[in-house]
Amino acid sequence: MSSTVAKALTLLDHFSENEPELGLSDLARRSGIDKATVHRMLSVMADAGLVEQRHDTKLYRLGAGILRLARIREKAFPFATVLQPELDLLAQETGETAHASLISGRALATVGICESSKANRVSLVVGEVLPFHATASGIATLAFGTEELSARVLAGPLDGKTSFTLTDPGRLNALIETARQTGFGETDQTNEIDVYGIAAPYFDKTGLACGAVAVATPSHRMTEALRGKIVGAVLRAAQVITSGTGGKQPAGYPETVRKTLSSLPEGSA
Repeated sequence: MSSTVAKALTLLDHFSENEPELGLSDLARRSGIDKATVHRMLSVMADAGLVEQRHDTKLYRLGAGILRLARIREKAFPFATVLQPELDLLAQETGETAHASLISGRALATVGICESSKANRVSLVVGEVLPFHATASGIATLAFGTEELSARVLAGPLDGKTSFTLTDPGRLNALIETARQTGFGETDQTNEIDVYGIAAPYFDKTGLACGAVAVATPSHRMTEALRGKIVGAVLRAAQVITSGTGGKQPAGYPETVRKTLSSLPEGSA
């Protein structure tokens, strides 16, 4: 992909549920690209239906072309249909916020959420970008994704999101290997202070991880009993999502999961 096309498409990452409309100056500032270039990129994407500009406010928003592409993808890969019921069940089982993500370029994109009903809870928005190196979902995906993906992430940059973020490639690789041995990723305050995450990967038709389903809880609320409950629940949910979307688990993964489940405290799995 040419650098110009790549830069243009990254503009779309700045739109979210919290900020569905953005101005030219905002997009230029956030992307680090000059306004004239951003304007040209937006004009080209508007012609393709990927963005549109409101006549009254002059703000930009995602265009109808995005919806058309999403419908085509859902027909080929019925992710949303399978996903939300599992997230609802996962949040109910654990009492914490459940979310799911898919690989989207150099990061994961949040594609589904069911928030905890508790007042003190972790909150996310659909479209939120999750860095591979700093989230449980990212670690789980790297552990069972392509070697090319993990090599690219380990090569950096590994930005420090908090003081707990692993920015050393060796230590990060060790965490990925741990996830490979257990079948799930686990992080504590590496992307956001007081957020503990546990995630399991789901797989595409080739047996490679294409994303992860996760539970996030305030770190101060985590206990061994809750941890065991969450691990068992995300591993189960990931298997259902993989099967429901026509994916397959890689050789050896079911045995890895079985061993992990058997090691959990009684009543967790």
